[in-house]
Amino acid sequence: MPLSSPAPPETLLKTPLHDLHVTLGARMVPFAGYSMPVQYPAGLMAEHHHTRTAAGLFDVSHMGQLRLEGPDAANALETLMPVDVLDLAPGKQRYGLLLNDEGGIIDDLMFFNRDIGNGGDLFIIVNGACKIGDIAHIRAKIGKRCVVTPMPEMALLALQGPQAVTALQRLAPGVEKLVFMTGGRYTVAGCDCFLTRSGYTGEDGFEISVPAAQADKLARALLAEPEVKPIGLGARNSLRLEAGLCLYGNDIDTTTTPVEASLNWAIQKVRRTGGARAGGFPGAERILAQLSGSSTLPRKRVGLIALERVPVRDHTTLHSPDGAQVGEVTSGLLGPTINQPVAMGYVSPEFASTGTQINAMVRGKPVPMEVANMPFVPTHYYRG
Repeated sequence: MPLSSPAPPETLLKTPLHDLHVTLGARMVPFAGYSMPVQYPAGLMAEHHHTRTAAGLFDVSHMGQLRLEGPDAANALETLMPVDVLDLAPGKQRYGLLLNDEGGIIDDLMFFNRDIGNGGDLFIIVNGACKIGDIAHIRAKIGKRCVVTPMPEMALLALQGPQAVTALQRLAPGVEKLVFMTGGRYTVAGCDCFLTRSGYTGEDGFEISVPAAQADKLARALLAEPEVKPIGLGARNSLRLEAGLCLYGNDIDTTTTPVEASLNWAIQKVRRTGGARAGGFPGAERILAQLSGSSTLPRKRVGLIALERVPVRDHTTLHSPDGAQVGEVTSGLLGPTINQPVAMGYVSPEFASTGTQINAMVRGKPVPMEVANMPFVPTHYYRG
């Protein structure tokens, strides 16, 4: 995970919770143009395990929030992504992928239907490092068909873990009725929030959009709950990797298509060949050919578990048993929950089957790895 950047400290942006992070003893690092907490005094391992067993509070205010409004907004957004926007019911959220004309991934995002059919909006969350480019891209492509409004006045917090709902329902009764990928407007500890039951850890939890002016009040109220502790970017990365979730810029980028990235599940049948609204998105010809198998994939994203206790980091090359390079690791670390070195990366399709053994070259020495199913740790999304 790229937890640093060349930006000098004086140019870094600060989230509304910056002073709170410092007060809590966080080690701050540059990330996506912001000064962000990588860990607190308890350390990455403790924070990771706390999120898996109780509840962790993450500041993700560096992410981009925007909304689309207007009667043509859903139709317009569907032209930019290979996903079903039109049939997403009010009150529900879906994962989406912005694509370039070659079918490469500009960014991955979450979008929520806040009753767009009755004068509401489509609420979108994009990655922090991509948000300026994403907003410009969306405006350039569909800005004449709908109103595109960035929301820099909003902060974003994530409360994750099996006890997240226990803590949050004390402050916002009723949130326990939500299921995975649904949400709504709630008053939480006196703060005006829009929240969804979702997250980036593989655990049950919530993402909470709140006015920046109320973010500190909300964070302090959540941290006052006995189950909740602050969690930094380091544990966020190890949690999402164990959950098999992609990090934009590492595991997916403009050179990878959704099919190469093993994100076929994100492309609904209605947008595929034979579907009612097949194609009509950037790179459709290439992506639909890859989906159907009529076009050979150059590479495929897979999960990997090291067979020796040697962490295998990003950009490590992967080799076949006879020594030929067949791929590269895009994310890798020692998984705190699984207690084994885990990674994801891209390999030639003939090496992508579960159980295939390949070697990672770590400091000139081969480390045996096995292609494994993801997630590495079972997910615990609450589906009711």
